[in-house]
Amino acid sequence: MTRTAASLMIMALLAGCQTLPRDGPTGARVIEGASTADATRSYALVDLSFELSERLRLAPPRTFAGLALADSSEPTDIIGIGDTLNVTVFTAGAGLFTNSEGGSALPPLTVDRNGAVAIPYSGPVNVQGLTPGQASAAIRRALAGKVANPQVVVSMTSASNSVTILGDVRQPGRQALNANHDRLLDIIAAAGGSSRSPYDIDVVIMRDGRTYSAPMSVVTTKFDENIRLQRGDQINLTYRPRRFSSFGAFNAVARSELPPGPLTLTEALSGVGGLDTSQANASSVLVFRFERPEVAQALGLTQPVTPRGVPVVYRLNLNEGQGFFIASNFQIEPDDIIYAPRAGAAEARKFFEVVQSLTRVVYDVSVTSASIND
Repeated sequence: MTRTAASLMIMALLAGCQTLPRDGPTGARVIEGASTADATRSYALVDLSFELSERLRLAPPRTFAGLALADSSEPTDIIGIGDTLNVTVFTAGAGLFTNSEGGSALPPLTVDRNGAVAIPYSGPVNVQGLTPGQASAAIRRALAGKVANPQVVVSMTSASNSVTILGDVRQPGRQALNANHDRLLDIIAAAGGSSRSPYDIDVVIMRDGRTYSAPMSVVTTKFDENIRLQRGDQINLTYRPRRFSSFGAFNAVARSELPPGPLTLTEALSGVGGLDTSQANASSVLVFRFERPEVAQALGLTQPVTPRGVPVVYRLNLNEGQGFFIASNFQIEPDDIIYAPRAGAAEARKFFEVVQSLTRVVYDVSVTSASIND
């Protein structure tokens, strides 16, 4: 009876061998699931060659809307409601505004809700929307006939010409704009910059209900992306870490950060400890990627485009010497998944280890049962 129970357990195990837990699909399963000339499935399987890796490496960078369209030519010294002005009036001789230095500095003036400042002997003078130079001329006209040949100088001590910067910066808050401090990198630097790599930061600008964005690495290298800002802009530095994952028959399974600059498949494999030589199928190292539609089209792939891109599995044979040259030229991109399936021998060994462990349990039960019956 005990032998019968043991036999039934082994037979059940053999019948269910297809459902034993795995680290992932076998290489054969990946091939079966790929698109072929006869069937269109969920992803394309592409064998890597050095020529193909070179085409991928030289592909144009990812396109984006960019910030250049948000470049502003508006002046950054426009007077607005709530601004504080310093006004000094100079006269040629003795008069209402004359002091020992020939002029008189009025107390700091705040632009009221009507956009005006109160000037002695002339009443409210509208200065909203004017530059300091234009405000000087407006006050001078208001004093004409009351002061002999007045000369007026206006400067701003606090201004509404500011932007708000938030997100991954050391000193978020409002930053004032002026003629020497009106470009995007000026404002980011004034806010202390970010502690992250520029490759992991996206710069987003919101203005008048529209949004513009670009990677920080592009803003720091392309002059036309370091745009002039305008009052009221909201700037958000968003941290978007670039990562890739690796699992399967590796010496270490990890989710790894991409370093600044390019990372090759060789470097990525080294970073996770390389392939497990006793388990991995080195002839079928796989990279799962949502490829950019324009790149997939250049490769001749007809796979349907998903919201994330075209699903592609790149396959590399590291059993051949050329495979290492290809791996040293193939660059890893954010969100790539590197997978090394187990070799067939490793799968068989894994199965028989499970069989052996279960038959050992059955043997122990048999011995115990026999001892009790004796």
